[in-house]
Amino acid sequence: MPERASGSASRVTIARLPPLNALRAFVVSARQQSFGAAAAELHVSAAAIGQQVRLLEDHLGGPLFLRRRGRLELTALGLTVLPGLTEAFSSMVTALSDLGTTSPALRISVPPSFAMKWLMPRLDALHEAVPGLELIIEASASLASFSEGRLDCAIRYGNGTYPGLAAHYLMSEALVPLCSPEFAQDHALLDRGPQALADPVPLLHETGPEQDATGPDWEKWLQSHGLRASETARVGIRLQQSSLVLEAAAAGKGIALGKLRLAEADLASGRLIMPFGEPWPLAKAYYFVTPDHPAHLPPITQLLKWLRVETAAVPSWTYAA
Repeated sequence: MPERASGSASRVTIARLPPLNALRAFVVSARQQSFGAAAAELHVSAAAIGQQVRLLEDHLGGPLFLRRRGRLELTALGLTVLPGLTEAFSSMVTALSDLGTTSPALRISVPPSFAMKWLMPRLDALHEAVPGLELIIEASASLASFSEGRLDCAIRYGNGTYPGLAAHYLMSEALVPLCSPEFAQDHALLDRGPQALADPVPLLHETGPEQDATGPDWEKWLQSHGLRASETARVGIRLQQSSLVLEAAAAGKGIALGKLRLAEADLASGRLIMPFGEPWPLAKAYYFVTPDHPAHLPPITQLLKWLRVETAAVPSWTYAA
């Protein structure tokens, strides 16, 4: 079914928004990659989730999911609307969490893709490890500002130099070719290796604020593997968040140079594979950042301890000479 944007979707006003339940069903289904899991989280039936998603698809004028081997994959339309809706729900949760709070919550700022791909799959483990810890998660691609006193801590991706703040190293990052198993089979990537990219294989490109300019783009990666950078290295889908690059790869839209640490859950589930190539280590890393004065507070100390345990098994790479 071809995807199209409906006339109503192009003239959205607050009076013409889709139903909130339909938007919520879509966001949770996209995160869980399953109507059944979304139904369990929202305490409704899977049929009700499917009905709400279909209602939203009718409103937007196109399908949001494809069903592949028992799991949901986002369509191009789904990939387009998900980041804004995820941020909107995060903002609503933050606003409502401030009402009637009887105990102080820990407010943390994290990059959007880190929140979606690394932190969210581990929240149950965090709550089990630190019972009673209440987090208010702000997902923002902008550097967190502590000047107004609204934030207690943040996770930043950078070089670790943050004047006036305490920065605790968590883990390194690397880029590696990633794609779905079906895409690898369709393009014989496992058999041919990097040489397969000499053909016009669809490439996924990351742009925007989460892109790490210290790493290679596809043209540089191809050259480093002895391949001539052709026009195919410069065309393809361009996505402005690391998480969208991974989701597009899992949906079979192309092969990505994706952030390996963010892809851990998808690699573990089999949604993504590394068809070839060694991880290309990046100069930047993830840091837990706080103002100097509150770092000793028990909730912050507990959160940092948990983060260090979760990242302890992550290997660190150095550039080859």
